[in-house]
Parts: sequence; C-alpha cells; structure tokens
Amino acid sequence: MKVGCIGLGDIAQKAYLPVLALRPGVELHLQTRTPATLDRVAESLHVPLERRHTTLDSLLAANLDAAFVHAPTLVHPEIVTRLLQAGVPTYVDKPLAYELEDSARLVALAEERAVSLAVGFNRRHAPGYTQCADHPRELILMQKNRIGLPEEPRAMILDDFIHVVDTLRFLVPGEIDDVTVRARVRDGLLHHLVLQLAGDGFTALGVMNRLSGSAEEVLEVSGQDTKRQVVNLAEVVDHKGQPTVRRRGDWVPVARQRGIEQAVLAFLDAVRAGKVLSARDALETHELCERVVRAVQERSA
Repeated sequence: MKVGCIGLGDIAQKAYLPVLALRPGVELHLQTRTPATLDRVAESLHVPLERRHTTLDSLLAANLDAAFVHAPTLVHPEIVTRLLQAGVPTYVDKPLAYELEDSARLVALAEERAVSLAVGFNRRHAPGYTQCADHPRELILMQKNRIGLPEEPRAMILDDFIHVVDTLRFLVPGEIDDVTVRARVRDGLLHHLVLQLAGDGFTALGVMNRLSGSAEEVLEVSGQDTKRQVVNLAEVVDHKGQPTVRRRGDWVPVARQRGIEQAVLAFLDAVRAGKVLSARDALETHELCERVVRAVQERSA
C-alpha cells in the first residue's frame, strides 16, 4: 500500500510518522516543499530518495493508495481537493478548513467522487475517552488550557478548541437542543472561551483558557453518583466514594494513549477493505465551531 504524508511538521513527526513507518505493507512517501526538512525526516525513517517529493504533482504521480495531510490549515482546501479529484482516500489533520464553506465543499466532493475523507479527531479513539462513553454522562466537563497563548478567535477555535467541541459531541448522550457561548476577547485576541451544550437530561461544558498558567487537558463525566476523570489523556480516576487511579503503562506509546495510532489503523483498514469513509459527522463539528466563532465575533464587535 502506497501511503503519502503531506507536511512534515511537529504533529507528523511526533505522532503520525512513527505509526506509519512501522506498519507492515506500507510504502511510505513523504512530501514537503522544504528540501532540508524532507531529507532530514526521510533519513531518520530510512525512506529512499525515490519516495521523497517536494511537490504534490510528484507525490500524486506515485499513484497513492492513501494520503495523510498535515500541512498548515490554510492550504488544506487546495491539497485535499487535488487528492480527492485524483481518487486518493484522504485523512486530514483537523480542521478541514478555516471556513465552513470550504469544509462543506470538500465533504461534498468526497461524496460525489465516492472517495474516503476522514478528519483527525483522535480523541474519539483515545482509550481514556472511549471508556467514558460507557459511563453515566449527565454532566460532562472538558478543559483544554494553555499558557500565554491568546489568539485570533477563528484560528484558535478551528485549530485547537475544535478538539473540545468534537469530544463533547462524541460524548453527549442525546440530541443537543441548546448552545451557549461565553468568551473574553481583548484587542482582537481570544483569552478564554466557554461552550455549553444541553439536552434532555444532560449538560456538557467545554472550557479553554489561553492564559491559565498551566498546559492541561482534563475530562470529567459524572452521573448516578459516580464520576470518571481523565487527566492529560493518561490518568483515569474513578470516583465512587474513594477515588481509584489508573495510569498509562510505562511502555504504552504516546500515539496509542492519544488515540492517534488507533485512528490511523482504522483509516488504513478501511482503505484496504474498500470501505468509503464519510466526513459528514466531522462536518457537523465544523458547523458547531462556526457557530462558536460567530458568537465570539458578535460579542467582541
């Protein structure tokens, strides 16, 4: 199976390439416009010269069976369009695009061409989070905080807060009938954001503070007098009277802990089986993010 990786930044190098490079039967092709980066990464993975590409045209000429896109978000629409038009099943690191119109167009193109399109919402595969789907979820609270990183609202929401939005959508136990957004914006930069989703019998809160003094991610689900807490995707604490702590094993790879390995394998298995994956549900997450962006813009106008 010929698999291309487009964009060789931190997320590709730390999370995706270590998984792809070790998969039996995968012929890995790399593409970036920066020759020095291409050679450095390729050498570290023992990728031969004929599988190193500095242009998308060269990569597509290799007749790929699948592709992973980890290029900057701004160029996602152009790259993904080319891949889908070429009939290449495509996995895109979130988001599909900054603008909802572009995301919707890509999903429609994939469906029109009957080509798989998947978005990298790895938390849906992270063991600590998938286990929460089996827990009572009358109240869901997710915090994903940063240190000293206030940012322009659309970029922050689509590049980072989108993980919070998608995780809440994944875990809510019913239909969402109420959406509330609160935010603090100063000098055009988003400092903190709170999203509340509610439905029959449940409330879900997503919080991001870009000036929190701590880089952390904490998920809590509770109901029926029990609570499960997942800290930084690694430590699971069950509360029912006395807390019980389960920590990630010393030899568990970070990519597996964060659900990236599972997401990659699920995508590749679908490609091998000829199963077409739809990004229609992922588009609903993008639609909700757009709603959040507009609410923040209205409050800061």
